[in-house]
Amino acid sequence: MISQAPWLARLGDLLRQHAKAIRTLQWLVVGFYLTLLVIPAFLDLPPAQAGMLDNLTVLAQFIFWGLWWPFVLLSMIFFGRLWCGVLCPEGSLSEWISWRGLNKRTPRWVRWSGWPTIAFILTTVYGQLISVYDYAQAALLILGGSTVAAMLVGFLYGRGKRVWCRHLCPVSGVFALLARLAPVHYKVDEQRWLENREPHLPTPNCAPLIDIRRMQGNADCHACGRCSGQRGAVQLSARSPNAEILIVGGQHQDDHWDSTLLLFGMIGLAMGAFQWTVSPWFIALKQAAAEWLVDRDIFWPLEANAPWWLLTHYPQANDAFTWLDGAVILTYIFGASLLIGGALWLLLRVAVRVMRRGDNVFQHLTLALVPLGGAGLFLGLSATTVKLLRYEGFLLAWAQPARAALLIGAVAWSLYLAWNVISRHGGNGLRRLLAFACVNAGCALVGYGWWLQFWGW
Repeated sequence: MISQAPWLARLGDLLRQHAKAIRTLQWLVVGFYLTLLVIPAFLDLPPAQAGMLDNLTVLAQFIFWGLWWPFVLLSMIFFGRLWCGVLCPEGSLSEWISWRGLNKRTPRWVRWSGWPTIAFILTTVYGQLISVYDYAQAALLILGGSTVAAMLVGFLYGRGKRVWCRHLCPVSGVFALLARLAPVHYKVDEQRWLENREPHLPTPNCAPLIDIRRMQGNADCHACGRCSGQRGAVQLSARSPNAEILIVGGQHQDDHWDSTLLLFGMIGLAMGAFQWTVSPWFIALKQAAAEWLVDRDIFWPLEANAPWWLLTHYPQANDAFTWLDGAVILTYIFGASLLIGGALWLLLRVAVRVMRRGDNVFQHLTLALVPLGGAGLFLGLSATTVKLLRYEGFLLAWAQPARAALLIGAVAWSLYLAWNVISRHGGNGLRRLLAFACVNAGCALVGYGWWLQFWGW
């Protein structure tokens, strides 16, 4: 197998050859992560005028939610899951402790393919209820709790493996979808692998439990480089960013969880989670519910006496959610998930029905919306980046045009992918156009939702 870009193959080999240096880097990231996660949680709340240059809590907030998470998501689109394999502190700790753990066989219930979707939904919703973006205690509870769970799973199952990352991580499913768009991947020549030519490199420890010989695409690969050069059949290679969705995506569509996570989680639920703080519909719903309760002399839902780990409760910062707040937040977020995700699901089902195709084509067509889903997550998370930078005095006049360009580009990319998927599976010209019109309507709906948040309200 000859790589189209030999320097990429050499880069992959360097990752394998410098494994010790990567382990050192991982421990540095772990130390940095734990410092920013733990220490601010035990400090007093920062004063209103505090800035990131004079307050550790504000700095940690900016690093985690203004830089870390939005740009980790962005890295998936450019480099695949390199973050997972080389830098992620949870993955590093889970693998490290699994070398010292019980080495139990991974039970079937852990391997259920729905966990990443369920975990993403629960983590996202819980984070909104306790204001994870704004308070260090909430960040420690969610991120720290996830890290402890990852280490516990690593201690129980596998030997030197990342069972948590493969089956249970709340963002694993999101990363797997976004990594399909990366223009680089570890390409495997199965025929050359089977030829089994000498000399052999030592069998690599594939921590995310992948059958390397049969690996296609980036969805599960952590891009750690450990298998680079194995049997002369594995090389880091360039590819079209559309290749995995258009080609590989049409070959393995036996699991509905990818489409469920994308439509109802990454697009619908995420939009609701990012929107409710600025939505006039949320305010109207809350006011109507409060009036209904007062008219019936039901006052306990209007009390703000929940503990901070259940609902946001920081009276010293004049920020405390009532039970009604929590209920309306849940209603808004899940309502957005069902309405937007459901509308997309219905439109794509109609498109597939028009093409007279089955469920496998529906799953394939759904993947065309990955660019739109990824752009929405980045827009929502980077809103915190923009907000915190503006608190520091930066005007950021370019932010709105950049958001518009990103949204338009994502819609165009998704429509391009959808047209190619439809052309591959569709019937005559009219059926293709009708199916494509359904996808256009879905993209317009999502685009309108983000327009409301950043320009309409």
